[in-house]
Amino acid sequence: MYLEGSLVLGDFDPKTSDIDLLAALSSEIDEKEFEALRKMHQAIAKEHQEWDDRIEVCYISVDALKSVKSRTHQIVNVSPGEPFHRTDTSKEWVLKWYLFRKNSKTLFGPSPKTLIEPISKEEFIQSVKDHTRSWDEWVEGMKNRYAQSYAIFSMCRALYSFRNGDQVSKKKAAEWVKVQLPEWSAVIQNAMDWKEAGREAKADEINFPKTIEFVMYIRSLILEEE
Repeated sequence: MYLEGSLVLGDFDPKTSDIDLLAALSSEIDEKEFEALRKMHQAIAKEHQEWDDRIEVCYISVDALKSVKSRTHQIVNVSPGEPFHRTDTSKEWVLKWYLFRKNSKTLFGPSPKTLIEPISKEEFIQSVKDHTRSWDEWVEGMKNRYAQSYAIFSMCRALYSFRNGDQVSKKKAAEWVKVQLPEWSAVIQNAMDWKEAGREAKADEINFPKTIEFVMYIRSLILEEE
């Protein structure tokens, strides 16, 4: 079991931040195990309502981790906004595996470097670009203030990762972008303020066009070298 995300990178907010975990398994999850895990996550959300929709766990076999760069694998995942489900990894997941190998904190088990093959910085940056490419579609549905803040923070971190070949917390990346692109500082400050509103924030149609503009601008900076 490995801890990822803001609890490792810093800037964890007990009121709004997610807990990100990866579970490396000795075998693939069968249907009986899938159902038992699904019920477990439902029970956790019911008993600890403050953490409902704020726990992300990726369940993947050790054998799959050994070839995550070269093959697609089926995993089981639960994350904010998504139910407990099976899904397939894709090339965009190389970003996750690079950071898991480099930054995760071991809760139980061997070093993550022994579980997954090395991933180069160039492969990491390419994965950042692959992930960024889809944001022109994703941002269209992010109309409430919390979702807009997530989009803005995500693009800040993508630009930081692309330019520096590493990843920091979203807050640190946002502060960095404010310095690099001062003309967007007001938009980024909005995201910092909106994050405090939590997931129940109301839609904000007035600022939404500016959020889209920011996402598309950062996207263009990252993809312009193609």
